[in-house]
Amino acid sequence: MGDVRVLVVGAGQAGLSAAYHLRRRGLAPWRDFVVLDHSPHPGGAWQFRWPSLTFGRVHGLHSLPGLALAEVDPHPDPERPSAEVVGGYFAAYERAFDLPVLRPVRVTAVREAGDGRLRAETTAGEWTAHALINATGTWERPFWPRVPGQETFRGRQLHTAQYRGPAGFAGRRVVIVGGGTSAVQHLLDVSEVAAGTTWVTRRPPAFREGSFGEVEGRAAVALVEERVRRGLPPGSVVSVTGLPLTEALARARERGLLHRQPMFERVTPDGVAWADGRTLAADTLLWATGFRAALGHLAPLRLREAGGGIALDGTRAVRDARVHLVGYGPSASTIGANRAGRSAVHEILRLPGPGAPAALAEAGQPAA
Repeated sequence: MGDVRVLVVGAGQAGLSAAYHLRRRGLAPWRDFVVLDHSPHPGGAWQFRWPSLTFGRVHGLHSLPGLALAEVDPHPDPERPSAEVVGGYFAAYERAFDLPVLRPVRVTAVREAGDGRLRAETTAGEWTAHALINATGTWERPFWPRVPGQETFRGRQLHTAQYRGPAGFAGRRVVIVGGGTSAVQHLLDVSEVAAGTTWVTRRPPAFREGSFGEVEGRAAVALVEERVRRGLPPGSVVSVTGLPLTEALARARERGLLHRQPMFERVTPDGVAWADGRTLAADTLLWATGFRAALGHLAPLRLREAGGGIALDGTRAVRDARVHLVGYGPSASTIGANRAGRSAVHEILRLPGPGAPAALAEAGQPAA
């Protein structure tokens, strides 16, 4: 069992950003703060991406604070799997700043510990902390919609979380469900080898042409932030930004590959069926239907609002000032995660209680 000032849960972009700023503000690794990560290796959710998602196909990766990707890997091979490029970068980042990451450790529950502290129950024992920065992301909680007849399907069903590339779809009739970036990436991949592909979305996809600058980015973040402020679950990024129309997607659209179908009404043993009586035979259903925030371990703290989400003021949970969520809602992007990590640390070090004044005094830095 350990006792620290700040416990960080998750070592993806948001968690590492928070750890960097804790270190920079003078908190000692292992003594004052620790990062618990459930993944087996550095890289956050990137380490689980399918091999065919090469670095050259990644839409955007903002460097972590204090050490740019270019300083670690000046010319990353665009044909190299993104999991390898980002995983190597995150590993180098942890070493460069001597970040106290303990893995693989799963946090199963966070509860009140008394004396104003929180107690985290984990697969590596218990930890107590005066504040918690939660950076658990979404990858471990894939969302599977429930559709009538799903259990009767005789073919293969899988989610993006299980997708490992197009090879297993050769010669198959594949239905890809979902309106996000992963869905169109799967579509482009699978169409190269499948006997046929059908793209299904609940709403007509909105493709975004042209630049997406700071003004547009702030507007998109504001929409997500408003939902989180009201205690609603955050919406998907694509729902407010649209799908970026890359050159590859533009070519696919010209070939007619991006012609979508509305959501089917039910799944049949041999395919899918729509309300108007149309049916489609299929061998495989690929659900690219996104993920939900992995927050079950926080349930004992009763942070959720009636709307189903955790209301935040910045990164701080409205119901408990000791708990900050980063990489959640408006900060669920690489650049947003960086800013949220810094903001969470700034707020936590303003909290009254043991640990913070001493740590800051040792660093010779002001509290704000």
